[in-house]
Amino acid sequence: MPDGRPGYVTPVAVYLAWTSHPPVDLVGPWEEAREAAPGLLLIESSASLSAVYHAVKWCLPHEAALLVTPVGSTPKSRGLAAGSTTWLRDRTP
Repeated sequence: MPDGRPGYVTPVAVYLAWTSHPPVDLVGPWEEAREAAPGLLLIESSASLSAVYHAVKWCLPHEAALLVTPVGSTPKSRGLAAGSTTWLRDRTP
């Protein structure tokens, strides 16, 4: 069972984050974060939903709206930044 100990693989998840304001200095507990559209972020991370949410929140102005959710399967999409759909397909069932 993966639990982060040496010799175990920590599962990596894909998260979708929507923000009403662009993040400043987007740093956090993720392997990769990319902007799929204005205000729409795709995040690959082995961290929990809570950890990813709080890291994105700390990169936003106080008044910014934020929604973060895990992506369990490849969503249907259109009009995203080049490479975003392939990026999602490579990381989701």
